[in-house]
Amino acid sequence: MENITDARALEKTILVCQNRTCLKDGSAQVLAALESYDLPEVTVLASGCLGQCGSGPMVLVMPEQIWYSRVRSSEVPILVQEHLTGNKPVQAMMYPKFHPKPKRFGLF
Repeated sequence: MENITDARALEKTILVCQNRTCLKDGSAQVLAALESYDLPEVTVLASGCLGQCGSGPMVLVMPEQIWYSRVRSSEVPILVQEHLTGNKPVQAMMYPKFHPKPKRFGLF
């Protein structure tokens, strides 16, 4: 029996909120910056409200469900290089509501 990889399982979909609050904070520029890259197996879509108003512009990477908050167009190259091509989410940009930073234990 052959092991066949479904190409769709390798694809990423990037949702960029284009609702009122995120637009006011620059989400149109974030969307344009992401769309300027030719990334195989990555689909970039404008989305409606992602339900996190006040923390935008919001960017959601699927299928991993990695949320990025307060994304600036100037940060898109880092997001593309690290996460979209390097498969390593950018911890510093991740939305702490869904991706809390690990607590440190110790004396300091």
